[in-house]
Amino acid sequence: MRKVSLVVLGAVLGASVATLNHQVRLLPTGAARAAASDTYRNLNLFGDVFEKIRSDYVEKPDEQKLVEAAINGMLTSLDPHSTYMDAKSFRDMQVQTHGEFGGLGIEVTQEDGAIKVVTPIDDTPAAKAGILAGDLITAIDGESVQGLSLNQAVDKMRGAPNTNVVLKIQRGEKKEPQDIKLTRAMIQIKSVRSRKEGDDIGYIRITQFNEQTTDGVREAIQKFQSEIPADKFKGYVLDLRNNPGGLLDQSIGVANAFLDHGEIVSTRGRNAEETMRYNARPNDISKGKPVVVLINGGSASASEIVAGALQDHKRATLIGTRSFGKGSVQTIIPLGQNGAVRLTTARYYTPSGRSIQAKGIEPDIQILQDVPDELKGKDDLKGEASLKGHLKNGDDEKTGSQAYVPPNPKDDKQLTAAENLLRGIKASNLQPAPAVPAAEPKEQPKAHD
Repeated sequence: MRKVSLVVLGAVLGASVATLNHQVRLLPTGAARAAASDTYRNLNLFGDVFEKIRSDYVEKPDEQKLVEAAINGMLTSLDPHSTYMDAKSFRDMQVQTHGEFGGLGIEVTQEDGAIKVVTPIDDTPAAKAGILAGDLITAIDGESVQGLSLNQAVDKMRGAPNTNVVLKIQRGEKKEPQDIKLTRAMIQIKSVRSRKEGDDIGYIRITQFNEQTTDGVREAIQKFQSEIPADKFKGYVLDLRNNPGGLLDQSIGVANAFLDHGEIVSTRGRNAEETMRYNARPNDISKGKPVVVLINGGSASASEIVAGALQDHKRATLIGTRSFGKGSVQTIIPLGQNGAVRLTTARYYTPSGRSIQAKGIEPDIQILQDVPDELKGKDDLKGEASLKGHLKNGDDEKTGSQAYVPPNPKDDKQLTAAENLLRGIKASNLQPAPAVPAAEPKEQPKAHD
């Protein structure tokens, strides 16, 4: 998902930083020598342009910024998720993956030059101020976001706790923009929230996948098991709606909490030897209780890994709308004092061999929410397939889907359907989603636990 959020980068982090291949290299052929010659010629061209800017630009340029902009331009030309992070951005990312930072608590992406809200995070200044998924941020403290990169816009929204920022919000095409003043706070992201639904169902919501997520899910499961008698316990609702993703190892840990065998996810890079498979260990702490997973158009990346694994193993029923469709893996490559490169190094696949890149995961039961009139037409996310420069995945790519979740659980049709399903109550609004085609068997390389 193309975004730098105030919570955690939506990227799934790969397991390795670099792979060294030790092999005999043949002398380059004539074609290879010609390609290398073209490459060096283009590098000389870059040097010539850089030197002209240094010497002839109307004002003395910041040379470091020029180089960083060139690097970032090179990376962003690859796909929407490969970026350069300067030292500050890299430090911010490291802090955010720990689950604590100063800011507004808002997930954003860039769309047509504007900054679009993916979702406000629960119990943060953004959520309390009434920011909604789908809102467009057109200005920050009176400065238009046109011409700003996503990183620059996000940096303007961050800041020390107890300082103010004014966002100009466009909600709906025909409505006048409105200024909303927010006070920054120390955002302590509790990635897992849980509660009992009635006296027989355990509800677990994951807002993102950071370093605390797997432990949070395990604690929630153990709490439910101590509070709900086994003979009354109907099962779990795992809510992954509007969850932009996060850390790969945490998605594997969460899936493993409901599985005790089989593959969870595989990652496949350019070369076959880079393929890695991650298998579940005998560790189903949910003790086989039924599971319903809620997904929607805002469920991306690590969320899709968990949903896809539980769906393929028939361990859970998926309810909601089609997910975002981010099926690529980003590896963070530190560059010492110069920050880091976030580079797309692989695609990931569900246990049956499905690539969800630009397609998403179809729920087993599709249920649309009732959307307020003022949000109709703005309740969908376009999905990975709409991002400029996204990795292609055949001819049947899918657009996004509804991402609205009612603020009042009583109005949440997807949650109600999940509870009814676990309790064995038939409901007329349960509609099967389009069938997911079976994947052809894949060669199984050595597994990596």
